[in-house]
Amino acid sequence: MFRYILMRLAMLIPVLLGISFIIFTIMYFTPGDPARVILAENATDETVAALRNEMGLNDPFHTRYFKYVTDIVLRGDLGTSYFTKRPVLTEILERFPTTLLLATMSITFAIILGVVTGIIAATKQYSIFDNIATAVALFGVSMPTFWQALMLIIVFAIWLRWLPASGFSTPASWILPVLSIGPATSAGIMRMTRASMLEVLRQDYIRTARAKGQNEMTVILKHALRNAMIPVITVIGLSFGNLMGGAVIAESIFTIPGIGTLMVDAIKARNYPVLQGGVLFIAFVFTFINLSVDIIYAFVDPRIKTLYKAAEKAEKKEGTKADE
Repeated sequence: MFRYILMRLAMLIPVLLGISFIIFTIMYFTPGDPARVILAENATDETVAALRNEMGLNDPFHTRYFKYVTDIVLRGDLGTSYFTKRPVLTEILERFPTTLLLATMSITFAIILGVVTGIIAATKQYSIFDNIATAVALFGVSMPTFWQALMLIIVFAIWLRWLPASGFSTPASWILPVLSIGPATSAGIMRMTRASMLEVLRQDYIRTARAKGQNEMTVILKHALRNAMIPVITVIGLSFGNLMGGAVIAESIFTIPGIGTLMVDAIKARNYPVLQGGVLFIAFVFTFINLSVDIIYAFVDPRIKTLYKAAEKAEKKEGTKADE
């Protein structure tokens, strides 16, 4: 198991290198002169040329990219913001707790609503509850996040005046952002939970457990749900990673000072180092979440852990035979 984790960690390196190359290439060919953006339009050509030379913008592509990757690997330096003159990593880490809190609350809401609804819909297949839950899930997946956020603001902040329309500093201000992005995520989790539970409930060992006289709740939660959770965990992991990088719309609408808002402001101002660093940081978080999901598999499904142990034993036997 430990060896598997090390192999997955090693696989993160080419993934992050590829992402860094793509985002750096896009920024390199994006129209606009960063030196002109920093000095404003009324700067002289001589001043702009001097700043370009100082920033290394006149160097060829491969030189600039190699320096960018070297600074990240050796010093953890994602660059410096054009406008605040602060390290990009510092600005990202200051905003990261807010984005993490928003994503964590949203995925928690989505898991509770999606898993519970999916279990009930599967155990009561083709019932009124199942039909309503399926229709609501389809509506939740189809509904744009920005439209839902605006409707929530109009109803609960403007008409009823129950909740604040912006900010993220108080528990009351957390409700609308979570409700704007949580339902779409819970809809996907609900549909996967229902489909996986229906497949498991038809298995022979479920009928055997019922034939032994076990309580229906025990059969569903202990035998059926645990075996149905593998695809659900995959959806949850991907959804959480998407929320980390996809909460840009909610953060912009509700004026939440997270990474999403930081990147949107960087796009508007052509603050390329902040944009590159934000994308690379989110990519790292996303890949780390995927690794965590793979590790959780082994604890949820003992069969996977057994496969890892069997593979390690087989490799040890082969190594012993080779030594002999």
